[in-house]
Amino acid sequence: MGRVSKKLRTRLPKMAGRIKRRMATEVGSPPIPKDERDVPELVRKGYDPIHAVYIYAQNVTSTFIENTSNLPELKQYEKVAGAAEDEYMPSGPPMSPLTVSYFTTWAFFDLRFGADKETVGTCLLDLADLLGFDPGIVEAIQGLQESRMGIYEHLGTKGGRSRLRELVTDREFVCYCTSGYTGKPGELWCVRLCPPTSDLGDYWITMTTPYVLIQTTKADWVAYLKRAMLEVKAKGVEDKLYHLLKYGLSSNHWNEFVFLAYHHHQHDAVFLAGIPDVRDSLPHA
Repeated sequence: MGRVSKKLRTRLPKMAGRIKRRMATEVGSPPIPKDERDVPELVRKGYDPIHAVYIYAQNVTSTFIENTSNLPELKQYEKVAGAAEDEYMPSGPPMSPLTVSYFTTWAFFDLRFGADKETVGTCLLDLADLLGFDPGIVEAIQGLQESRMGIYEHLGTKGGRSRLRELVTDREFVCYCTSGYTGKPGELWCVRLCPPTSDLGDYWITMTTPYVLIQTTKADWVAYLKRAMLEVKAKGVEDKLYHLLKYGLSSNHWNEFVFLAYHHHQHDAVFLAGIPDVRDSLPHA
């Protein structure tokens, strides 16, 4: 447990009741299926059941930070996150290439602050017992916290779901794309995947609208990732790749790339061109 979480634990007993009431009012009851009879109901309303769990977990996180962001322990976080919001104006095209889903998952689960490099997500997990979270919500918040953006080659579809293979690691995933974009073999996607949760399925979930990488090749991106990984202080290829894609080489590394690389969009995908360290390749550099 980091120093920020420890300080928040001393404050939270006085605030926990108010935060719980806000969560009950703003977020409502968790849309977590308790048995198989609830799954069709969620599907009928248009939600994939695993996605519904993550939506709730993300809304819980949002309510938590709204109720604690004015505390001195989170001053540094608010400064960096607020500056990034002002700079990149996340909302989604055409106003900004940074979609709300992309920016909020970055701000809640990737943006590190404090001496122990905590995130909003790690703080919330450290305080989950005081807030009375059930195991299903803790599991979902943990999944979001451990998730990161990744760059994947599209391999086609399987049962209506997209098959993706990560560059460098060659790990393969079958995933449900929440934006509805199915893609086609050979495309490169930059997207955040979250794992199956609550025993609701064996497929992954895209928690962001896919950024489809165009005017570049798989070889271009593998070469870039390997160059950038040389600057990451971590051991082993997988750890280096994880840190690069989750935290970047600076706080706004990937925000800046998305902002400068925007090419065009459609309702279910955003298209980016160029390579981060080849400035002339970026449309808005």
